Amino acid sequence: MSARETILARIRSRLPGTEAARRDAVELHLAAHGANLVPLRGLGDGDHRLSLFTRLMTGVGGSVETVETLADVVQAVAAHMAAAGLPPSLRKGADTTLAHLPWHRAPGLTLLSGPADPADHTTLSLAFAGVAESGTVLLLSGPDNPATLNFLPELHMVVLPASRLVSCYEDVWPLLRASQGDGLMPSTLNMISGPSRTADIEQTIVRPAHGPRDLHVIIVVGA
Repeated sequence: MSARETILARIRSRLPGTEAARRDAVELHLAAHGANLVPLRGLGDGDHRLSLFTRLMTGVGGSVETVETLADVVQAVAAHMAAAGLPPSLRKGADTTLAHLPWHRAPGLTLLSGPADPADHTTLSLAFAGVAESGTVLLLSGPDNPATLNFLPELHMVVLPASRLVSCYEDVWPLLRASQGDGLMPSTLNMISGPSRTADIEQTIVRPAHGPRDLHVIIVVGA
C-alpha cells in the first residue's frame, strides 16, 4: 500500500459503521439538498435586495443602473460606453435574450459575437443570477456567455433581470439544479463582486489586476 492508502485505511478503520452505511448516509445528505446558514442581511423584499446589491456592488468599485425593460438595455449600454470614452464596438456571446434586443436603436454600435479577443474593449453578458447578500453576479460559462467575456475587456457589462436577484447564495442552487439538472454543473460558474483589483502592494487598491477595470451591472426591473 502507498502512504496515501495507508493513511486513508487508518481513517476508515476508526469511523463508525460500515463503509456501505457511510456511503448511503452521504448519498442521503446530498439528495436532501439541505441549506447552509443564511445571512440575515440579504433577506427582504425586492426593493431591499436591489438596494443592498447596489450598495455592496458600488462599495467595491462596480456601478449599477436600473432600466424598466429589456429593450431599454440597448440605450443603457451605448450611453455607458460613450461616457467611458470607449470605441463603439461590443462583444457578446450567443445568448438569445441579448441577441433579440433592439440593437437597431444604437446604429453606431458594432456588434461582435463569440469568445472575447484581447483587443476587445467592452463585452456584454447575461447574468444567471445576482446575490444581494454580497453584491455578486453569477455567470455560467458556455457558448451563450463565454467565460472570456468576464476577464479580457476593459469594461464588462452584465445584464441582470430583477427576477434573478436573490437574497442569498442558498437561493441560487435550486435555480442552478433546475437549469442544469440535479448533480450537474457548467464547466465554470463565475461569481463576480466588482471590477478586478488588488491591494497586494502596500495595501493600495490598484485596478485592474486580473480582469476588467470596470464592471457595470444593468438591472432590468421588468424582467
